[in-house]
Parts: sequence; structure tokens; C-alpha cells
Amino acid sequence: MTEAILLVGGKGTRLRPLTVNTPKPMVPAAGVPFLTHQLARARAAGVDHVVMATSYLAEVFEPYFGDGSHLGLHLEYVTEREPLGTGGAIRNVADRLHSAPDEPVLIFNGDILSGVDIRSLVDEHTGSGADVTLHLTRVTDPRAFGLVPTDADGRVTAFLEKPQTPEEIVTDQINAGAYVFNRSVIDTIPLGRPVSVERETFPGLLDAGAHLHGLVDSTYWLDLGTPQAFVRGSADLVLGRAPSPAVPGRCGERLILETAEVAGDAKLTGGTVAGARSAIGAGARIEGSTLLDGVRIAPGAQIRDSLVGAGATIGAHTVLDGAVVGDGAVIGEGNELRSGIRVWCDAQIPAGAVRFSSDQ
Repeated sequence: MTEAILLVGGKGTRLRPLTVNTPKPMVPAAGVPFLTHQLARARAAGVDHVVMATSYLAEVFEPYFGDGSHLGLHLEYVTEREPLGTGGAIRNVADRLHSAPDEPVLIFNGDILSGVDIRSLVDEHTGSGADVTLHLTRVTDPRAFGLVPTDADGRVTAFLEKPQTPEEIVTDQINAGAYVFNRSVIDTIPLGRPVSVERETFPGLLDAGAHLHGLVDSTYWLDLGTPQAFVRGSADLVLGRAPSPAVPGRCGERLILETAEVAGDAKLTGGTVAGARSAIGAGARIEGSTLLDGVRIAPGAQIRDSLVGAGATIGAHTVLDGAVVGDGAVIGEGNELRSGIRVWCDAQIPAGAVRFSSDQ
């Protein structure tokens, strides 16, 4: 296997406070745009040609990633004119593939952070003789997901909609967003119209008697669709819980990028990232958070599980807990922002204006 399709779709608005200056697909996770981790993992598994299927903010990718040579890849870009769904996006880029009909093509979603062994996924596909192999993961609460049951041999038996009652939860296995298709199967997907792989492609293949195989594993898996999950994923990359060859430094409690300045008694833990040209003042306590380039953290600030946009300023003794602060925002001293609050780009919050606890 040497080819892959990377699906970068959707409107990407779930980190919207940051999207004025920093499009979601390019927000750094562990110091580099998240897609860099995806591409580096594919390259490490033997992929050398990736077709990036883009829709929302497609214009930001090629200027950054170019032809992919700096990653050891040959990158191509195909942009949807109208939303095509996952299946439609796969079919839309088929003419850029070079694989023979019986050769495998890796397909993976651009908003999933996973530790699956890509080479093992491909080996499972070829060894089982499947037409399509899906990476499946188990979740504690599957009610928010479509279910994918398999038989004792790993053969997929159905694709079920999100369960509405306890009786409908027949498995805890869900689609984990990575697949291996035989090249010939891709050509059977209708061209030029929206197609859902889970609602149309995969059920249609089952009805036609195709062999769909599921590889269920317990490696790291996280859907980065919410700000909280994105921050968690970045921290897990720094901590080494989520594997990536693209982390620009050693894994550990913190990642401090070049030109960042951190006071000697400031404490950064839990996979925190301090972006380039950021400055962190004396006595600051930062846990499991992502600080983008040029952030200013005043002395005594306490930040936990938060994302702070480029050029933002956090005042002295301000508390952030589960917050998203947009690029260029200014949070005055003595504020307390908690519980999923979103502060838009360039917003200004005066000193002591927002608190969740009583005055000291």
C-alpha cells in the first residue's frame, strides 16, 4: 500500500472563536497543525501518495503543506464544489489514484486522532480478503454513534443508526473513521452527488454480498469535533498517550516551542503547549492547555484544559477552566472564566468583570 485519501470536510465551526484568524484545520495540536500528525503517521506506515479531499477552507492547505515533500509525501488536492458526503468525497478524488483495481487504498478522516496501527489495518484487510476493512473502536456510551456489529470472524453484519432505546444497543463498536478500500470498490460509488458511506455505500455493499471486515482494537481514539476534545488531543500528543512522529520535541508534561519565554517558577503540566513567542509570567499555573503563538500570560494566572488563541492576553490572577479564548482577545486581571465559555477574537473583558465564585 502506498496511497491514501485524507478527508477534510465539514464546516469546521466548532472552534469558531478562533476561526477569524486561525482556521480550525490549521489550529496547532502539540505545536503543529493537526493534519501534520495525520500525514506523518501515514508516511511512517509506508504511504507516499496522499490525495487531500477538501471542502471547507480548502484554500489554506496547499499553501501550508505544498507538494508534501517536506513530509516525504506526494500530496495532491481536490476541492469539492458542493458538499458530497464522505462517500462522494472519496469518489470525487478517484481519478488521482494510481493503484490497480485489486490494490488497497487507505482512507482516513481529518478530525480523528487515533493510535491504530495503520500497517496492521492494511495487513488485516489483505489477509481477510475483504473488499473494505473498517477500523472499529469500542466506546462506553455508544448512543451518540452509529453501531457496527461483527461476527466471530470479524465480518461486519450491519450498519445501525444511533440507538434510541437500550434494546437497540446491540454492540459498543463504532466506526472509528479509518478504512482500507480495494481500489475497485471506490469506482462503484456514484460520481457527482452526495453519498454517505455509512448510510449508502457500506449497506449497499453488504446487500450485494461484499465482504466488509472490521478490525476492533483498543488503541487511543478521540474525535476532535469539540474544543474540549481538541485541547485533550493536543495534551495527549504531548504526553505521548496519542502517538505521532510529528510532535516537535520530546513527549512529557509540557512542550515549550522555540522563542517562548517561561518564568522560572511558572508550572506547566498535563501536556501543556506554550507556542512560539509566548510569555508566561511568574507563578502561573497551566495544566493540559494549548497556548498559541504570541500569547501573554500575566503572573499568577491559572489555566486548565483551555485553548488560548494567538496574541491573546490573560491578566494577572485570572482563572480559565475549560475556556476557548480567541486570537487577540484581552482578558483583564482577576476574571474567572469556566465551564466551556467562548471568548471571540479581539474581545476585551475588563478586570474583574466575570466571576463564578464569590469575591475574595
